[in-house]
Amino acid sequence: MKICAIGDPHGELEKVKQVPLSGVDLILLTGDLGSASLARKMAFENVDRMKHGLPKKRFSHAEEKAAFMEIYDSAMDVVKYLSGFAPVLTVYGNVEGPGKKGFPSLYNDLHSLKNVRVINNKLTVYGNVRIGGLKYFIDTGWARDFRPGDAKLLKKAKKETEKAKKILNSFYEPDILLCHQPPLGFMDKVTAKFAPKHWQGKHAGSKLILDYIKKEQPDYVFCGHIHEGEGSKKIGNTQVYNLGICSYKIVEY
Repeated sequence: MKICAIGDPHGELEKVKQVPLSGVDLILLTGDLGSASLARKMAFENVDRMKHGLPKKRFSHAEEKAAFMEIYDSAMDVVKYLSGFAPVLTVYGNVEGPGKKGFPSLYNDLHSLKNVRVINNKLTVYGNVRIGGLKYFIDTGWARDFRPGDAKLLKKAKKETEKAKKILNSFYEPDILLCHQPPLGFMDKVTAKFAPKHWQGKHAGSKLILDYIKKEQPDYVFCGHIHEGEGSKKIGNTQVYNLGICSYKIVEY
């Protein structure tokens, strides 16, 4: 069986079309399926405001819906294209979300596509390959290092990290871990020009994911999130790939 893992598509359909998919039996996606230029601009505006002690800006319903629809439409286009070649398994990154009342349901509409499954926080078996899918979560260490002083975010991060820990512990002997964040200290240094200056040079990966890899040693880990960290490293016997934006790796079982 030939498996192709593709890094965060971010709605870059033309880049996705450059991935050689002939003969591939299964496609894995690391999340951030749609283009999030509007959502990113809004998020970083508030990060900057908080740094300067200003309250968060409340965006209008129309602005929020425009940002959501940019993600939704481009995500659906990418996944529809890929599902024409092979079954697609994906997790959510940090740009996907439940949306709000009156917004389309990305989760439901992805599942309505033939050969597509969202495996957020689930262990699935395809053929004889065990694949653990971990959706993006706010890591406690990230909240402390990147948003110091934000007590509300830290409380949320502690809750999400504890939940992610329980989910990972439920993944029995996975061959592949499909997640959004890279492990802490591996291909996770922030250097992107669009990132806030006080984030530059910091490691944005997850210690929880790192500890799990060291303990369980799956054959492969596929992740994205920190696009400038694209590359491959070994942790023990586990080959870890940060596939950046639309880069890919084909493995065979």
